[in-house]
Amino acid sequence: MPITRRSLLGLAAAAPALLLPRRSQAQNTIPDIAKGPFNGAESLKQYRIPEWFRDYKFGMWAHWGPQSAAEFGDWYARNMYMQDSPQNKYHVETYGHPSKFGFKDVALTWHGREFDAEHLIQLYKKAGAKYFMSMGVHHDNFDLWNSKYQPRWNAVATGPKKDVVGLFATAARNNGLKFAVSEHLSNSYNWLAVSHGADKTGPLAGVPYDGADPAYADLYHPFPKDQPIPTQPMSRVAPDSWKRLYFLRVQDLVDKYKPDLLYTDGGIPFGEWGYKLVSHYYNQVPNGIYTSKTKKDCEQGTCALDIERGVAGDILPDPWQTDTCIGGWHYKKGQKYKTGKNVVDLMCDIVSRNGNLMLNVPLPNSGKPDDEELKTVEEITKWMAVNSEGIYGTRPWKIAGSAAPPVEGNAMFNERNRKDLTASDVRFTTKNGALYAFVMGWPEHEAVIPTLALGGKLAVAKIRGLELLGHRGKLEFTQDEQSLRVTLPPEKPSDHAICFKIAI
Repeated sequence: MPITRRSLLGLAAAAPALLLPRRSQAQNTIPDIAKGPFNGAESLKQYRIPEWFRDYKFGMWAHWGPQSAAEFGDWYARNMYMQDSPQNKYHVETYGHPSKFGFKDVALTWHGREFDAEHLIQLYKKAGAKYFMSMGVHHDNFDLWNSKYQPRWNAVATGPKKDVVGLFATAARNNGLKFAVSEHLSNSYNWLAVSHGADKTGPLAGVPYDGADPAYADLYHPFPKDQPIPTQPMSRVAPDSWKRLYFLRVQDLVDKYKPDLLYTDGGIPFGEWGYKLVSHYYNQVPNGIYTSKTKKDCEQGTCALDIERGVAGDILPDPWQTDTCIGGWHYKKGQKYKTGKNVVDLMCDIVSRNGNLMLNVPLPNSGKPDDEELKTVEEITKWMAVNSEGIYGTRPWKIAGSAAPPVEGNAMFNERNRKDLTASDVRFTTKNGALYAFVMGWPEHEAVIPTLALGGKLAVAKIRGLELLGHRGKLEFTQDEQSLRVTLPPEKPSDHAICFKIAI
């Protein structure tokens, strides 16, 4: 049946009462939380990151939701309302003007006909992922589970009519992976406010977008007409009624799935509301991890630092995580993806600095990765099959590696300035008394590692033995006050970086 405005209005009439906060004293209070050792900001200072996170090192993620239906990139649900933006132009040409066909209509075209959570988890497990993250809810205010507090705009009621989070959680745990979930909801009130606007120029100037229709306030928020539309999408300026609804929805997500890791897109939101929510999570999941992108949040326990699309400049004292994507966050047709080489360079850099890599493979409307995405995943799979011993369960060495850090300055988003690492770059990890040296390319005949010269500033001891992961047979090597030199076999054991296991 074609999607029309009339059919959508019929859906609105038949839907349960909108979950707009009632004007009562309760809307200004923080809901009760699970009993346990944590109960607000001060108690969270006692939290410590569990060992499994230190050991696992590599997770994979699926950005997938109603914005994926358009297959035209990230932030589609916002940018389609930004007049003359590329996504707005695409939307008008493909679907029509957002006063007539808005994000609510796009959401109904999300179908996931080829979505198979079990197959995807097996694919990512083979690629070396030790934990998997499902998106729970993006800024678009659409929950990807059977949401108690968002009954109309969720993936069970609308779109594919599947419990996406639940299917991923079951598949991950059945395959021995830790399960994570991401929430991006706290920014939604400001992020979606543009849906209440209108074109400033053109034939439909002044005609309100569909977000202004009160029949859809449960998706676009009950934004007051006399309130200026926020220009800062991530500002988190919202009434307590929204903070409470945010709290209840994420609390529902935690209680239903008890994720081993809960990722928030930003810092801990809304002051004590956020601290209470993190406390509830840890009381429900004692061995869980909450991530924040704000360094101050994680300085005294509380959480693990997440650096979006960036690498820390040096070894950090506590485990941390990079979250990044092989392309854009949401799927876009024709996008250029990271190569296996790009991912391996990132992984070795991150792990040598006491970090974990969380890699997103965005899914198209169908729920099945495209052929180019699968090529990158296959490259990672082949490399990890040979070299993962130097990744899993390791700890940092005295230094992260030889040569200069890849990027100076602020770590957030610094991956955009990266250059491919070469055979002159080395990254180090340690485990069970062994030193692992990743040479980030295939040298001509001989690998030279000046950092492992005998003695020197690092007081490197005499090397007692050495092997190349993936190669059977002994290797000739020499070590003096200038460098370690290793004669290489005729064939490289893996593409991209190679890994020496060294006994010192």
